[in-house]
Amino acid sequence: MLLLECPYCGVKAEETELSPGYEAHLKRYGPGSTDEEFEAYMFARKNPKGVHFERWRHTYGCGKWFLAARCTATLEVFGTYPAQVGEPPAEIIEKIKARRPDWKGYK
Repeated sequence: MLLLECPYCGVKAEETELSPGYEAHLKRYGPGSTDEEFEAYMFARKNPKGVHFERWRHTYGCGKWFLAARCTATLEVFGTYPAQVGEPPAEIIEKIKARRPDWKGYK
């Protein structure tokens, strides 16, 4: 079972209390974008085996959206942080690099 801590209310919630929002840190395209940009935004996802950054909503708790860094192969959670952050916090990046020295970064 995947356990994620909500950075807003501090509750460690099982994935059954959460709703996935899929890949985090996407550049969103809307009106005025090219067809190629919008297509890439809508359909092209990394979906890696390994370290992945995702959006989650604490559906049956505070209801807020947050971001999580985790390994999709082992379900190891490196940390969670508020959704308003543009990049992963340095302490989470350091934790990932310590556990996965060959990791190439989130972009």
